[in-house]
Amino acid sequence: MSSPFSQEDGPQPPKVLKALVEIVANLRQLQQANDPLIITFHERNQRFQSYVIEVDRDKNLLILDELMPSDGERYLVNGEAFSVEAFHEGVRVAWQCEQSVRITEHQGARCYFSPMPPEMTYHQRRGAFRAPLKQSEAIKVELAGDKLRTTLAGELLDISATGCKLRFPGSLGSNLQAGQVYERFTARFPFGAMTTPLEVRHVLYDEKLDTTFIGARFHRIGGQEQRLVERFVYQLQREARRFESDGLF
Repeated sequence: MSSPFSQEDGPQPPKVLKALVEIVANLRQLQQANDPLIITFHERNQRFQSYVIEVDRDKNLLILDELMPSDGERYLVNGEAFSVEAFHEGVRVAWQCEQSVRITEHQGARCYFSPMPPEMTYHQRRGAFRAPLKQSEAIKVELAGDKLRTTLAGELLDISATGCKLRFPGSLGSNLQAGQVYERFTARFPFGAMTTPLEVRHVLYDEKLDTTFIGARFHRIGGQEQRLVERFVYQLQREARRFESDGLF
């Protein structure tokens, strides 16, 4: 039986998960990785951000963090249905919340109690294996180009043969644009630095962390630089397979 948690050679069609064990496993991955949730209310254009705080399988309960911007809470008060979308290591997961949520507090912080989603869309969209980095393995990166006034310094969060996810301190939404190519992206691998043009695909600012997260794709990368990237990805992939667990949890 195929598992939605296995790495495949290419992008896969979307799957609808209905088994509770699979839904809980994906929600816990979002919780543990602190992946942001993108929340949109039906027939409204504004997007809000939240996080998974707790997954209680026994009570069939999902606890979500306070919406940002916080004025979105009025839609919850009205009992409006909403959609949730998140990305974890190249996988898009999404679900609908048609039932009212309970606004309360958890460990002294504002939060929302939501029923566990009865089904979830799971879509492995990336063909290339993307290797996440541990915090202890932080790789320093720099982004520069004609469209930037100063060089931006940040860290590499994960990487594949075709792209990467980056983290930069502060709000960079006014400096970086999705779809823009920046001429000089440098990643300082343990065995040497690699520089290539980079196309920014997604920009997300987390107000609580005061951090900007960027999803990007290597642009017209040279042969030598491609070999350095693939060497580093292979190294991370080999280490991940050495320590991976056999279970879903």
